[in-house]
Amino acid sequence: QVQLVESGGGLVQAGGSLRLSCAASGSIFSVNAMAWYRQAPGKGREFVARITSGGSTTYADSVKDRFTISRNSAKNTVFLQMNSLKPEDTAVYYCNCNAKTFLGGTKDYWGQGTQVTVSS
Repeated sequence: QVQLVESGGGLVQAGGSLRLSCAASGSIFSVNAMAWYRQAPGKGREFVARITSGGSTTYADSVKDRFTISRNSAKNTVFLQMNSLKPEDTAVYYCNCNAKTFLGGTKDYWGQGTQVTVSS
């Protein structure tokens, strides 16, 4: 089965930077898009950033101009460069892959999450 594994989370002071990575493996026929979501304690899962197979990106307003999503398509790896981090960025960050399956359908896959904590 498809597996997504995030890494790069940790504790950082406000104003600092972190770079998250997500490696996808398994039976991924074709990736439509990869994205990052986050979930803070007591809150729902929130969209952060997305990159399509064509390289088009979109960001949540809360992270625009601070975060950058990129992808190494050959390695099915997505990155999230997070700069100027704020305490409100504290959350578990989840990698998402929207993929076309071998059988022609589409499926969303999720990683296990990586904790990002921004101290003030």
